[in-house]
Amino acid sequence: MIEKYNLTHSTWRPARYAEGATTGSSSRPCLIFLLMRDSGSDVLDVTLFTWGANSYGQLSQGHVEDRCEPGAAECALPTAGARSLRGGGGHSALVTEAGQLMVCGQNHRGQLGLGHTSQITAFVPCPSLGPRSVRQVSCGWDFTLILTDCGQLLACGSNAHGQLGLPQVSGHTAKPLPIEALISPIISVAAGLRHSLAVDSSGCVYQWGVGLSSEARRLLAPQTPPAHLTSKEPCPVPALDTVSPNSVTAGASHCVCLTAGGDVFLWGSNKRGQLGGPGPFQSLPRVLDRILLAGESVTDVWSGWTHLVARTESGRVFTWGRGDYGQLGRALQTNQDLSLLSDDVPPAYSRPMACHPMEVKALTGATQVACGSEHSLAVVGGALVSWGWNEHGMCGDGSCEDVSSPAPIAALRQVTPVLIGCGAGHSMALCAVPLAGSAEAPPRASSSAAT
Repeated sequence: MIEKYNLTHSTWRPARYAEGATTGSSSRPCLIFLLMRDSGSDVLDVTLFTWGANSYGQLSQGHVEDRCEPGAAECALPTAGARSLRGGGGHSALVTEAGQLMVCGQNHRGQLGLGHTSQITAFVPCPSLGPRSVRQVSCGWDFTLILTDCGQLLACGSNAHGQLGLPQVSGHTAKPLPIEALISPIISVAAGLRHSLAVDSSGCVYQWGVGLSSEARRLLAPQTPPAHLTSKEPCPVPALDTVSPNSVTAGASHCVCLTAGGDVFLWGSNKRGQLGGPGPFQSLPRVLDRILLAGESVTDVWSGWTHLVARTESGRVFTWGRGDYGQLGRALQTNQDLSLLSDDVPPAYSRPMACHPMEVKALTGATQVACGSEHSLAVVGGALVSWGWNEHGMCGDGSCEDVSSPAPIAALRQVTPVLIGCGAGHSMALCAVPLAGSAEAPPRASSSAAT
């Protein structure tokens, strides 16, 4: 189930909507909102608010100044809705419910897919895709992966590390090109910092891009890293063919796979404890012990560069990994706290470690989560909250001080968030706003610059 919002003055409540899949790490598209007019009520306006780092115009506000509070983006939003809202190192991407891709921001490597490398400071459609309808988009540091409704995967931007999976591209491409090595339809895709992941309809997980290879060679020596960590073309990831992979997520140098049964498999760098277990590097997928998640299955998982957020079947939310910027949304815990989870915690988890999964009660019942590099957003009880790294104002509280626990964004307290997204250092929220002039209309969000 996901939530469809009846965006009218008289109906602020979400209506249950069974079509599609949940948002977050889901591999299937879903209708996020639908504008409706009920008898005796006015239709709400829909506004995209953006804030945080903006050196390249990724906030779509027509300028390149950072913003520490939400401001309205310059964006002609369709009334039908939106499927996806994502950001990369310095660029942003929005997929409309009609399947149109809109992009803005940094474009020096052609990551916007517009056929040129000029910077764009307000969302524009991506005509290079022609008649293709886009289902999902995922943004890496300086590249973009585009998944169409028919399961075709295209890529554009930098290929310096093989992250596009296009061996014929030596440097970069400003035109989205199909990844021919992927034969079966793709159902989920994820862009890491300099590597990529995908799941196809047969349940095979692929990885490409050498973003993890140098760390793998150093930490696995004298062993040779497996092929999926060093390939510049899609390479099957071993040990996942029997677990029914459903979706993938990527961090800076780690990988995540969520199965249909609610298990989380992780591999790659564990420098910040992002794999939830011992060892500095894991070359093959390892399942996250459900003991660490109160024995529950996982319905969604999200990842920043070095921290992860998971929502379980009961709506509880757990975080783990790096936490020195507040990105875990909780105080760092010790191994003594871990012993409270279960009497059966295995010895491997008994050593001092501040980055094993722990519950964040303030996020219980979250319907959406989005992770930037070191900050996160969530929708909890219909309110938008933020926490973590805030150097560029991406937490939206008007300051540049890090936020250690989830806190409501005051500037958006009178709007209803319906779709959220993050880039490395910026935040985005598509919101239902009472029409200007109505008694319920909030004041325009401040656009004060971060200092």
